[in-house]
Amino acid sequence: MEPNQSSSLFSLTIDPLTKEHLSETAKWARFLAIAGMIVVLLVLAFTIYSVTVLGGVGLPGSNDLSGNPNFVNSMRIGAIGGAIVMLAIAFFPLLFLLRFANGMRSAIASNDQNRLNAAFQNLKIYFRYLGIVVLIVMILYTLIFVFAIMGITAFSK
Repeated sequence: MEPNQSSSLFSLTIDPLTKEHLSETAKWARFLAIAGMIVVLLVLAFTIYSVTVLGGVGLPGSNDLSGNPNFVNSMRIGAIGGAIVMLAIAFFPLLFLLRFANGMRSAIASNDQNRLNAAFQNLKIYFRYLGIVVLIVMILYTLIFVFAIMGITAFSK
C-alpha cells in the first residue's frame, strides 16, 4: 500500500452538513456543561448550608454521640470535605466539555484547523476522564460486592 493511499483516509473535509452537526453539538455541549456546573454549585451551596445551618438540628432518637461537639465538628468537616472531593470529580469533565463547545464554536466561525484540533482534544480528554471514573466506580463496586459476599459467608458459619 502506498503512503498516499493510507493518508487519504485522514484527509477528511468538513462539509456544510457536518459543520451544521458540529455546531449544534457544540450548542448542546455548552448547555449541558453550564447546566452541570450550576448543579455542582447548587449542591455545594446546599451542602455547606445543610452542614452549617441545619447541622444543629438534632434528629429524634439520635445516639448520644450527636451531643459531643468534637464528633459534630468532625462530621461537618467530613461532610464538607467529601462533598468538595465529589464535586471536584464532577466539575472537571464539565470544564472539558465546555472547552470543547467553546473551541468548536470558535473553530467553525473562523475555519481554524488548530482550534478544531484543540476542541477535539478537549472532547477526547472529557471521554477519557469519564471512562477512568467509570472504571474506578466499577472496580469499587466489584470490591464491595466481593467483600459483601465474603462477609455474608463468614457470618453464616
